[in-house]
Amino acid sequence: MAQVMDGMNQQWAAWGMGALLVLLLLWLGIRAFKRYRMRLRRARLDPRKMTISDIDDMEGAEFERYLHRLFSELGYDDAEKTKDSSDFGADLIFTDRLGVRNVLQAKRYGATQAIGLDAVQEVYGSMRYYDAERCIVLTSAARFTNSCITLAGVNEVKLLGRDDLLFIIRCFKAGKYEEAMDLIESEAELVTSPWQQDDKRQ
Repeated sequence: MAQVMDGMNQQWAAWGMGALLVLLLLWLGIRAFKRYRMRLRRARLDPRKMTISDIDDMEGAEFERYLHRLFSELGYDDAEKTKDSSDFGADLIFTDRLGVRNVLQAKRYGATQAIGLDAVQEVYGSMRYYDAERCIVLTSAARFTNSCITLAGVNEVKLLGRDDLLFIIRCFKAGKYEEAMDLIESEAELVTSPWQQDDKRQ
């Protein structure tokens, strides 16, 4: 009986060791797979290889990381991506060629979607926190709502839509960095507030 119990204990110990070994191998395999996926994702975010179709398949955080890499490679050496949570309304911070600090809100939307007021409100609200003088909304969407355009114009927020993004990507791939930066740094389209017009009439 003691021999049977001894044999069973040894068998259980062997199974336990085997199970631990399997779990360890499984854990190592999962870690290796995650690292492989991360390397693939980083390679995928290479601005020289990315197309608008790739961008359309991205999630918001991926789009922000892609823009960070794109802006860095355009020549904005101090481009910094904010934290994914508690970013205070800005996804990217950079200093332009004139030494002006910019905050940028990135919106990865579908081509047919429209960007609303919240993008302008968020990025404009982040300026004081990041001690910035200028703010930009850059999106993969094709259009902005009328209220978004009005609020952006009144507050001098630069709006860059899908066509602008495509232009920046084309310039980057062609080595025309200055042209891409010219668009990014161009002035916002100003809109006069109807309240200001009423004041002038009185």
